[in-house]
Amino acid sequence: MNIGAHVRGGGTLIPSLDAGVAIGATSIQVFVQSPRMWKPSQYAPAVLEAYREAQRDHPSITDTFCHATYLINLATADPELYEKSVAALTHNLRVGRAMGASGVILHVGSHKGAGFDEVVDQVVGAFARAMDDAGATDTRCPILIENAAGAGGTVGRSLEEIEALLEASGNDERLGICLDTQHLFASGVDYATPSAARRLIRDVEQRIGVERLRCLHLNDSKTAFGSNRDRHANIGEGEIGEAGLAALVGHPKVRELPLLLEVPGDGDGPRGEDVVAARAVVERGVALYRRGGAKSMETK
Repeated sequence: MNIGAHVRGGGTLIPSLDAGVAIGATSIQVFVQSPRMWKPSQYAPAVLEAYREAQRDHPSITDTFCHATYLINLATADPELYEKSVAALTHNLRVGRAMGASGVILHVGSHKGAGFDEVVDQVVGAFARAMDDAGATDTRCPILIENAAGAGGTVGRSLEEIEALLEASGNDERLGICLDTQHLFASGVDYATPSAARRLIRDVEQRIGVERLRCLHLNDSKTAFGSNRDRHANIGEGEIGEAGLAALVGHPKVRELPLLLEVPGDGDGPRGEDVVAARAVVERGVALYRRGGAKSMETK
């Protein structure tokens, strides 16, 4: 299994690898600029090259993911905000590619009540501009669309919406997805049993393609099922619980993906004990499928 965590990047980025090791993570997620400021962080080419080499040669951290700034809204009706959002995504993607990241995870934004169908072409156009301007001519560091919890007209609140975005993009291979367990739960998606988790993964396969699923955000929830509120809790301390998470993260097509913790810890992000708790949940989930016998085969 590959239990990752969101960690602080730091000026030279390389300390983020050490931060991951310190808590026992085997993959990491970082911001490459302040998540709540437009001003981009500037990195010298030598810094990005040094990180790429350190990541490539690292003995235990297998993947680095970048999370794009939260300010981005590709579905906005405000032309100025739209242009700033495209520029920010382009910068995040350019840095992610230069540092050898495995993907840039993105909250698409909100249409603010205009309706999903009204913004599809605008969002897809932003994807294409950012990827082209960042020099993303291959699939090494895709934009990973993260499913939303569902509040406030957010785009990507269901697999159907993500499928529509991918189809409108011509199924551009430079796009993938990241599923967040708290967002799924908050948007009313059941995965608490092996049968429910299998249905969810089949839906991913049929609508999107499981090969586009590059990682998961592994989080418990402070809010109730179907609440449409984005509030993360430590594993086993929320409304989902260890039993509710186990079936999904133990699924044969999920368990080896990078599972990235975005939990509060004791207020400063994931801790070593959170990584231990996550590993225990995956082990619990794997055991569910072993007990399930043939019904738990990957083809089911």
